[in-house]
Amino acid sequence: MNIFTQTLATELCQYYRNLAIGHNVVPKVFSMVNADGDQYLFFTEDLGLDEDQESNFLNAILEDHDAICYGKGTLVVTEDEQHYVEIAVIDKEDPMGIWCSAALTVDGDGNPVDLSDFEQTVVGRTKLYFSRLFDDHPMDKDLRAGYLAAWTEIKTHILHREMLV
Repeated sequence: MNIFTQTLATELCQYYRNLAIGHNVVPKVFSMVNADGDQYLFFTEDLGLDEDQESNFLNAILEDHDAICYGKGTLVVTEDEQHYVEIAVIDKEDPMGIWCSAALTVDGDGNPVDLSDFEQTVVGRTKLYFSRLFDDHPMDKDLRAGYLAAWTEIKTHILHREMLV
């Protein structure tokens, strides 16, 4: 597993802590890093895409940027109303991925009030729900071009920085 993948897992855990406790929100987050350390981070629910469209969009930008790893996080609410923040971090060349999970405590209005420490576990990436974006996804050329045009439009409004390790 490369250093960017490990760093991305740690950073996403810290980012979610800040969002949940500092800002009372737990959005769906996606971040990717390329071999040069360029990192992009954004909220996927802002895309307004269904699950298949979102996967195609993310696959297109991963490929376009030659991403070497990505992370995707979300809020999970179990049947017994337990809340968790879960993050999957996937390395393109490694059969293992990092799964991060923290228990979220919410108040009566559903606002975050506490977040446990994240547990990070290295697991086989096929066991991670968001693990298939690096898999080959044949896509219509025009559809791909449309996703990349949309990416160019939103790219100036998202977090982009060089990841330092």
